[in-house]
Amino acid sequence: MSDPRTPDVVKEPSMLKQKAMIADNYERLTSAPEAGRKVASTYVPGNLNELIMCFDLLNNLPEINAINNGMRRKSGGMIMEAEKMGHSEDVCTYVKADIGMMAKGNIAPNGKPLPDPDVLLLSYTGCFTFMKWFELLREQYKCPTIMLHVPYEGDGETTDNMRDYVVKQLREEVIPTLEEVSGVKFDIDRLREYLAESARAEDNHVWVLESAKSKPSPIDAYFGGVYYIGPIFTAFRGTPDATEYYRLLRTEIEERMAAGKGPITPEGEMTEEKYRLVVEGPPNWTSFREFWKMFYEEGAVVVASTYTKVGGVYDFGFRHDPAKPLESLADYCLGCYTNRNLPWRVDMLQHYMDAYEADGLLVNSIKSCNSFSAGQLLMMREIERRTGKPAAFIETDLVDPRYFSQANVKNRLESYFQMIDQKRRGGSAPAAA
Repeated sequence: MSDPRTPDVVKEPSMLKQKAMIADNYERLTSAPEAGRKVASTYVPGNLNELIMCFDLLNNLPEINAINNGMRRKSGGMIMEAEKMGHSEDVCTYVKADIGMMAKGNIAPNGKPLPDPDVLLLSYTGCFTFMKWFELLREQYKCPTIMLHVPYEGDGETTDNMRDYVVKQLREEVIPTLEEVSGVKFDIDRLREYLAESARAEDNHVWVLESAKSKPSPIDAYFGGVYYIGPIFTAFRGTPDATEYYRLLRTEIEERMAAGKGPITPEGEMTEEKYRLVVEGPPNWTSFREFWKMFYEEGAVVVASTYTKVGGVYDFGFRHDPAKPLESLADYCLGCYTNRNLPWRVDMLQHYMDAYEADGLLVNSIKSCNSFSAGQLLMMREIERRTGKPAAFIETDLVDPRYFSQANVKNRLESYFQMIDQKRRGGSAPAAA
């Protein structure tokens, strides 16, 4: 029986669809040995899901496993297990949650053990930790490892040389190794079909994100957004399931917009939009609902966020292109958010502040994530200077419950909303650092 003090979360068709997709994928993964299927492990930013599917490989993503364990409040014990094995407190907590999960039997959310991967595929996109993480996994699993090196966009754009370099690796290293591991010959027409399917989903995905320009916004683009990005950032992009999910989601949001409704939250529907925010940085997963509730109670809606671009910056025009299949994969890897330089990120934030008519910028700095946290204070000050809107800075972590102080975060948020109110009244509002 549900607790009457805790409202039941509204389950729309798209939510039920996504839940079923995730459950089915874990079933496929955990039954892979019996079914004679092989498994690739890879990461979210720059993931090559369409290419992986060309070889009939299942896709297991360690980051997603860590997030799942964080939201189910199991990651804390896994992190402590990894620290007992010698991993530092300052190491990315996704890594430690993954290492600790392996040490505890590598049990998936369905209660069954995940199989060892047959190949590790790293499309490096802006996070040096990924490389060390894969070294640890390679030591554990002793399986073939593919390193697709993706140049950093230091000047803020993709050059022909960069694209050609990535395509060359795809042709000469990645595809031949996947053929050898899987026993399946590469078929570029099959890849084109998956890329066309991806582009259809991406169109609706972008429409969903840009619906937040409406007033009131029918979505929360940070807390709600992490659900919306799930299928397109993980093991489903390129599948009819993902296309159907985004069709359902768009239909639901069109109905909310027509009715002038705000976003659905775990606490119920947001009935009054008092603050419109842009958020930089990932969320905290171990106290995700409590974190979201702090915003709900203040009437604060996130209308744009950078975290929801970590697996692809689709709202700036990129689509997977079946006419240029390998070049398209290269452009996708090169263009992910964490592979962009700081000036580009600042321009992106300013665009969101202006286009979504936000009241301010909030930075959630993650203790163990250097790829996001480096430069955030500089970015925050620059956005304040350019827009004249107040900004604030809070600190949490990804999946380590020891670094989420509910009282501290709540106090900072309350102070920040007071700053926004003061700015609206015409007073000065210095940043809260």
